[in-house]
Amino acid sequence: MKPHEHHDHDGHQHVHDAYENKYQQALAQYNLHLHDEIVLEEVKKLLASKKKENNTSEVKKFLFSTIEITSLKVTDNEDSALRLTEKINDFTDKNPNFPHPAAICIYPRFAKIVSQSLEADGVEITTVCGGFPSAQTFPEVKTIETALAVKDGATEVDVVMPVGFFLVEDYEQVCDEIEEMKDIVGDDTPLKVILETGALQTAENIKKASIIAMYSGADFIKTSTGKVEPGATPLAVYTMCQAIKEYYDKTERKVGIKVAGGVRTTDDAVAYYTIVKEVLGQEWLTPALFRIGASSLANHLLSDITGSDVTVF
Repeated sequence: MKPHEHHDHDGHQHVHDAYENKYQQALAQYNLHLHDEIVLEEVKKLLASKKKENNTSEVKKFLFSTIEITSLKVTDNEDSALRLTEKINDFTDKNPNFPHPAAICIYPRFAKIVSQSLEADGVEITTVCGGFPSAQTFPEVKTIETALAVKDGATEVDVVMPVGFFLVEDYEQVCDEIEEMKDIVGDDTPLKVILETGALQTAENIKKASIIAMYSGADFIKTSTGKVEPGATPLAVYTMCQAIKEYYDKTERKVGIKVAGGVRTTDDAVAYYTIVKEVLGQEWLTPALFRIGASSLANHLLSDITGSDVTVF
């Protein structure tokens, strides 16, 4: 969707303005006058009235099927990536009638070893690209990293929105970077765009960032890298779900949501499930459109489901 270009002595400015107008027009179709207090009140009411009914074994099993078992540590190496992969292989092997996790999420340099050793059917390989976690590198580096990850076996790619550019309203730069990475992964590989909601701070910014990411080709929008505080919050997830719903109503394109960053307890997971269910509806309650990125949550859910202390992952 390139803007119409006017070439004259001030041609460049016209093109820039056309771009700016394109993004402002996209944003203008949405309700962006959000007040954090009101949004917080809405989500509090929703959870107070609906969360309890979702505290069931069936919901917990479903939540387990949405988890991306994640390791994004400075200390990760090929051995640790291999050990995590073996745990997933082992778990799915021994529990054929239990849901498998949705994915393993690792740094891109480990995509190859994971893809060579992952035997669990249906478990995706997610890598974090695009200068994770800050997005503060050259766009060329982001695209090369993304291309290499896919070549090495990544089946899904999480990239960080360049938040600094977003906050100064340079939407052109933000969109260009996301569009380029989506072009590289192609239609068959989901691109999840991390908004880093803790850095965006307000519901209005979170909604704007959600819309910009979806218009740029995001297949999922994701709350956080897990490296900035706060991570996921009910306010952020509720606001993102509202944006996804409005975007779907206008475009009929379903965009998924990934909740990540500090999701540790079963209670947290049930709260996010409740928000997704109430705002987006039953159609989004599938690992194809709803994910949770976590490391310790899987053990908590398994312990709650089985009624005994379980440490598998």
